[in-house]
Amino acid sequence: MADRSYIWTKETLSPLGESGVVIRCGDIISEEVHHRVMSVCALLESQDVMGIVDVVPSFNAVTLFFDPVKVAASAQLLERTAMLPYEAICGWLLEQLSGLSENQGAAPPSRIVTIPVCYGGELGPDLQHVASVNGLDADEVVSIHSGAEYLVHMIGFAPGFPYLGGLSERIATPRRATPRLRVEAGTVGIGGSQTGIYPVATPGGWQCIGRTPLALFAPDQSPPSLLAAGDRVRFQPITLEEYLSLKEGCP
Repeated sequence: MADRSYIWTKETLSPLGESGVVIRCGDIISEEVHHRVMSVCALLESQDVMGIVDVVPSFNAVTLFFDPVKVAASAQLLERTAMLPYEAICGWLLEQLSGLSENQGAAPPSRIVTIPVCYGGELGPDLQHVASVNGLDADEVVSIHSGAEYLVHMIGFAPGFPYLGGLSERIATPRRATPRLRVEAGTVGIGGSQTGIYPVATPGGWQCIGRTPLALFAPDQSPPSLLAAGDRVRFQPITLEEYLSLKEGCP
């Protein structure tokens, strides 16, 4: 079996302001790169190092935010007191990452989250457009969209917004030429070869094909986001009556 240990060099690390380091894990969006991202996150989150503020995953990188003052004072970095905090944290990162393999710092098993969606109608006004662009009918779009399993690559754009990988090219559709000024919370959209769910009401240019009654983001709960990077999502078609009933019981 080929050696699949990761080789990290200084070129994989770059500064983000005075208190951040970007750790690049690849140049493409893929499940393999996602696995590296989640492994790096798991490794860093397991370390008890004074000064680490947050670890944030994205499509192909991890950003480590740190407190420069605390990093400089960290007992684990005392031998590097002559270095700037950024240099010290990079030195520590390279030591941690140089021995990382697929079996080290492994990400926790994925959760599978089922999202009920009422497709079409007033809740999904662009469903017919997506069907027409791809030479399909609306039922075929719903079948293809709800028949796949999607990987949550990252959370971004808005609080709780999941970027989902795994959309079939059969229903990929360019964004709207003119974005809507308001897309309601829970709206399921397609933007190019991606699909996602608007967690809060916001302007948006994706094609709106349906809406879920579930709350994707609830700031009074812990964690506030229903989904997290690494989760897998399945969409379940529901009727308008089921949507209204579930919506009544959701916060």
